[in-house]
Amino acid sequence: MRFVGLTGCSAVLQGDMAGAGAQVESPWKRHVAEQLKQRDRVQRQAFEEIIHQYNRLLEKSDLQAVLSERLQTDHQNRHDLSPCADAGRSEALLQEMAQIRIRHQEELTELHKKRGELAQNVIELNNQMQLKDKEIQNSEAQMLQYQRRISELEEECRDLRNSLQDLERANQTLKDEYDALQITFSALEEKLRRTTEDNQELVSRWMAEKAQEANRLNAENEKDTRRRQAKLQKDLAEAAKEPLPIDQDDDIEVLQEDAAEPPGDTSPGRALSRTPSRRVSQPPPGGILDSISNIFGRRRSVSLSLDSTETETHSGVCSEVRLPTTALHTFDAHDGEVNAVCFSPGSRVLATGGMDRRVKLWEVVSGRCQLKGALTGSNAGITSIQFDSAGSFLLASSNDFASRIWTVDDYRLRHTLTGHSGKVLAARFLLDNARIVSGSYDRTLKLWDLRSKVCMKTVFAGSSCNDIVCTEQCVMSGHFDKKVRFWDIRAETIVRELELLGRVTSLDLNHDRTELLTCSRDDLVKIIDLRSNAVRQSFSAQGFKCGADWTRVTFSPDGCHVAAGSADGTLFVWNVLTGKLDRTLDKQHGSAINAVSWSPSGAYVVSVEKGSKAVLWSDI
Repeated sequence: MRFVGLTGCSAVLQGDMAGAGAQVESPWKRHVAEQLKQRDRVQRQAFEEIIHQYNRLLEKSDLQAVLSERLQTDHQNRHDLSPCADAGRSEALLQEMAQIRIRHQEELTELHKKRGELAQNVIELNNQMQLKDKEIQNSEAQMLQYQRRISELEEECRDLRNSLQDLERANQTLKDEYDALQITFSALEEKLRRTTEDNQELVSRWMAEKAQEANRLNAENEKDTRRRQAKLQKDLAEAAKEPLPIDQDDDIEVLQEDAAEPPGDTSPGRALSRTPSRRVSQPPPGGILDSISNIFGRRRSVSLSLDSTETETHSGVCSEVRLPTTALHTFDAHDGEVNAVCFSPGSRVLATGGMDRRVKLWEVVSGRCQLKGALTGSNAGITSIQFDSAGSFLLASSNDFASRIWTVDDYRLRHTLTGHSGKVLAARFLLDNARIVSGSYDRTLKLWDLRSKVCMKTVFAGSSCNDIVCTEQCVMSGHFDKKVRFWDIRAETIVRELELLGRVTSLDLNHDRTELLTCSRDDLVKIIDLRSNAVRQSFSAQGFKCGADWTRVTFSPDGCHVAAGSADGTLFVWNVLTGKLDRTLDKQHGSAINAVSWSPSGAYVVSVEKGSKAVLWSDI
């Protein structure tokens, strides 16, 4: 049998692969078949010559075997015929044949060796084929995994494309809605602008009409006054023409009235009262009218001085101030933050204002605060409150750009003063109780007349006004730009300015109105001497921190102490005479203290906080 080598194996494998390919047409199988064919071509070229030579040697070996048999047959025949003659020749042939056989045997051995090597190569190639088959199987498994992963990714891509399309549609819808809203907003903005202009025009017309009405009322009042004066002068003139008998009793009565007047009065009315009755009719009517006018004027001035004395007695300085040491009553004052607190002049009623848009009145009885009633009408949180000097009216400013006045007895809203374009942060009565001053976030101060209910003056301050105090002819305002401004009410101008180190949050005057107490966001409480216009004293303490732009501090009624609340809920009390800290009261408030008020009697101190609590303090 001839040696077919790798050619036969390749043919067999190709036949198997062809049969398998016929059954299942698959790309990877075609690829394997192509690879096997390529390997067959490469290896066949390497061993083709060896196989050819091996086949030739086999043919020669077969030929030699045939020739040897023939020679042996011939030699035997010849030996039988002539053994002697051919002996030498046969020996030569036998030797030659032996050499040929040896040479062929060597070639056959060499071929067998090559055959073994080729067989070993075939085994190794078979092992490699098995390894490649395993690799192919692993590759097929990985390909299946990759194909499944590709399918999953393609599905995810489709889902993402669908989501992207949905988002694009939603985005387009939102864009269309935004464009529509922008158009609507532009229209509303234009409408608001026109409405604002109309409102300003209406307010201007309303203010002009109110001013005209006030002028008409003033003119009518002046006419009525002149009419009454003319009638009075006429009556007095007629009375002066008629002689009136004056007996001794009348003269004594006049002297008694004059005795009540202060000494040293040298008015003509005093001399007239001591004149006998028979001389009364002698002076000309003009002198009598002047004397009576002087008497009426003097009596009016006396009554006014008595009224002012009574007012000062009613709200004057207390005889004794008690330093707070104990929390007598802690109560929930409002539903939310409490911004303002104030005692009435008689110290019996306490008012608090909060973010719940109410002003509540409390009666202080036996160290406890009992709710009397609530003042309603505000549309936003209360920022400051103040009683008038008689305690009959209460003034409150609020975040709805307005100030309001209630009567304390019946809780009725009497006046609503609007005109600011920002939050009204402070409002105060002037000393005559007929006018008020308000300061706003819109950087203006307004002077209001309560009789005509109109704004008399508007002053631009240049910065948001946080608090206001008033004297006879001066208004002091504390501002966001760290300045305290002093205004002359009559001239509508700034008399002077004083700049502090922080935003001014609170102002307060002592009882004789010679010292101004300030609190600012640099955590300092200062006393300014209004006579020298300089800072006389500064107070600070470890742990004291101003908690807000509207934190209110207060003088004691005698001006000897200062009380202020801190951001951590602690109440600090300083001694003005020594400049030292006298009291530190804590553990009652859970949040920053917004305002502190000292009762005019000096017996109580009230503090309110950013929470809803208020605390009544005393030394009891």
